[in-house]
Amino acid sequence: MSANRVLQLHSLIYAVFAVLLALIPAWLWPQYGLMIDDKYSVFLSQHNSIFLAGIAIIGWQFSRFEPGSAAVLTLLRSLIWTNLIGAAVTLYACLTGLFTGFGWSDPLFFTGIVVWLSWALKRAERG
Repeated sequence: MSANRVLQLHSLIYAVFAVLLALIPAWLWPQYGLMIDDKYSVFLSQHNSIFLAGIAIIGWQFSRFEPGSAAVLTLLRSLIWTNLIGAAVTLYACLTGLFTGFGWSDPLFFTGIVVWLSWALKRAERG
C-alpha cells in the first residue's frame, strides 16, 4: 500500500471519529466507560473533534504529494508521534480505571496505527 493510500485511509479513520465525537458523543463515550452527563462534556467532545478533523484534512491534503517526498515522510513521522501519544494517554486511562469496557481497545487501536504508519514510512523511505 502506497504512502498516499495510507494517508487517505488514516484520514478517513480520523474523520469518522471526528464526526462521531461531534454528533453522537452521548452514545460513543459510554462505550469507553465515560459518562457524558452535561453540556460541558458534550462541548469538550465536540471541541476534540476539531483536532481529529484537522488531522484528517492535513493527511488528505498531503496524500496528493509524491509518496517518497520529504513532506510525506515528515507527515508520516508526525502521525506516528501523534498516535504514540494517543496510545500513552489511552493506556493511562485504562490503567487508572477511567476507560472501561470498549476503552481497552483504544491503546490497541493507536498502537496498531503506529505499526501501520511505521511500515508505510519504511516503504516510502525505500522508494
